[in-house]
Amino acid sequence: MLALKRIPGIGIVSAACLGNLAVSVGIALAAPTDAQPSLMARARLQFQAIPAAPPSLPGNASTPAKIELGKMLFFDPRLSASHAISCNSCHNVGLGGVDAEPTSLGHRWQHGGRNAPTVLNAVYDKAQFWDGRAKDLEEQAGGPIVNPVEMASPTAHVAEQLKGIPGYRPYFEKAFPGEADPITLANVQKAIAVFEATLITPNAPFDRFLKGQASALTPVQKEGLALFMDKGCAGCHHGINVGGAMYAPFGLVKKPDARLLPAGDKGRFVITKIPSDEYAFKVPTLRNIALTAPYFHSGQVWDLKEAVTVMGTSQLGVQLTDSEIDKITAFLGSLTGKQPSIAYPILPPSVGSTPQPQP
Repeated sequence: MLALKRIPGIGIVSAACLGNLAVSVGIALAAPTDAQPSLMARARLQFQAIPAAPPSLPGNASTPAKIELGKMLFFDPRLSASHAISCNSCHNVGLGGVDAEPTSLGHRWQHGGRNAPTVLNAVYDKAQFWDGRAKDLEEQAGGPIVNPVEMASPTAHVAEQLKGIPGYRPYFEKAFPGEADPITLANVQKAIAVFEATLITPNAPFDRFLKGQASALTPVQKEGLALFMDKGCAGCHHGINVGGAMYAPFGLVKKPDARLLPAGDKGRFVITKIPSDEYAFKVPTLRNIALTAPYFHSGQVWDLKEAVTVMGTSQLGVQLTDSEIDKITAFLGSLTGKQPSIAYPILPPSVGSTPQPQP
């Protein structure tokens, strides 16, 4: 039976998430007091608003030239072996940073094993991919390019391909001044990461609420926020990204059916080989969740209300009422922020000597 603990003024938190919550939000789990903090004060203990400006990346300074190059590379399908798949194919900035598919279509019509996480606000996540195998955006950016199921470009071919497009050299030289050979896979990853870090969605109604605008949330959304904290959802979905800060087993209390939790995908265990990490995944961000169906790593749930229901039974061991589900779902809608407005880049043309696409 899952141990639950009520934290005064915050709500019910599972024992599995209690330590993570305390560390993440820096609260003291003190004895009850008579004073009950307001909903806004309670929320501020567990969540932070997304800033208006993107964060800097350690060891990868952001410059206008590097952002421009990164945007070009993010949208260029020639980074794939077929010249048909770009980063934006699976992380479409016009679709909430996802591709609206259960699993993404890759090289030679192969399907990836997991649903594509959103690229929006990914810079605030603890790690990248569902299993956390990439420590940051820079490391993540190189994975799909060389993955044979995804973009399928051999590692050495990435630089070869870009060097075969003469128009790219001035952009690389400007983004990485002083380097004798700036067109490298490492620099591709750095540029894409800097661009992806700009894909944040500030000024959601919930952000405005956290900053003191009580009217930013509707009465129903406020009730949903209270339920989200009281029922224990915020024990794992907390912080600036309302998730993305920890790992948790899917099926903490009751395992969902095999459609949602395929037996063959053991999650983070594949990376760590730690038995307790079997079927554990990075807790996904709930930012812009209303835009990013289908849900879960298996991508098998299209209705956000159904996803809320599943989380109640599987993670918290509670059967939420229809009214509670409606209110929590309404609150989740308040997490939709200002979407990035990206002008599609004009890419340098291929020439006769440019490496041609592979079938």
